[in-house]
Amino acid sequence: MPGETHLSNIRQLTFGGNNAESYFSRDGQWLTFQRQDSVGRGCDQQYVMRIDGSGLRRISNGEGRTTCGYFIDGDRRVIYSSTHGHDLRCPVPPDRSLGYVWPIGHFELYTVKPDGTDRRQLTNNGAYNAEATASPDGRQVIFTSTRDGDIELYVMNIDGTNVRRITNRVGYDGGAFFSPDGSMIVWRAQYPGTAADTADYQQLLGERLVRPSQLELWVANADGSNARRVTSLGRANFAPFFHPDGKRIIFTSNHEDPRGREFELYMVKIDGTAIERLTHSPDFDGFPMFSPDGRHLVFASNRHGTIDGETNLFIADWRE
Repeated sequence: MPGETHLSNIRQLTFGGNNAESYFSRDGQWLTFQRQDSVGRGCDQQYVMRIDGSGLRRISNGEGRTTCGYFIDGDRRVIYSSTHGHDLRCPVPPDRSLGYVWPIGHFELYTVKPDGTDRRQLTNNGAYNAEATASPDGRQVIFTSTRDGDIELYVMNIDGTNVRRITNRVGYDGGAFFSPDGSMIVWRAQYPGTAADTADYQQLLGERLVRPSQLELWVANADGSNARRVTSLGRANFAPFFHPDGKRIIFTSNHEDPRGREFELYMVKIDGTAIERLTHSPDFDGFPMFSPDGRHLVFASNRHGTIDGETNLFIADWRE
């Protein structure tokens, strides 16, 4: 698209359905992602494929709904979240009379080998346990959970041991990633600003829902200390990921669209300055991730869809 000067040689990797949240393996040769075969029908399942789109295979068991796959343990395993332990069926969509809300369902964390075998369950508490990503060495996992009654960030070993909570503020903390050197984290957060906001947040949380309309990006040390806000853009700012230099963050936002429907990719320094728009496609561009060597960017987009709402994965060469 005109104006997308940082992206070149863009290739479409999937064709049809909904495909999103694609993340590189540590060796940069594979991608994990979630896929819904048909728009508006069925549930997301976890897949892997090579970065050229070949070798596609499902690694989840096809039951329930899954989300947030990520390579761990030197690419020997993939962690993801699933509802199948609670109910084999697709979860019922949330009540849209409440506005745009996300369900915080009964998700537990599992790991499998990249061929889908040897599934191991890491959590079993009936809460929401999801949005798991790994430290650069693949030995630690940061994830989102409601196990203590609020939506907080936790860190644990890749076998599920040594769980410790690293956020403690009322509100939604989620979608966290480590910096390339493992010293920092970035995440999306929405903290109630008034008593009415707090009451609304807690009422929705009691119904296992969250309204993600005013998300901002935050960074902190890897243990959660020295937390500070990066963006103050309003609207929904999410899916942050560190640039390989560790000094910038790429993310998704709808802050330039008065209707809040068009999402684009942006870059910002970790101190909140020098924000730059990267994509210019109508509707949706989101979930960006740099390859470990910084040469490629994978993202999800509605561009070139054959029907409304179709989301596919694209990979591009990154140009500074």
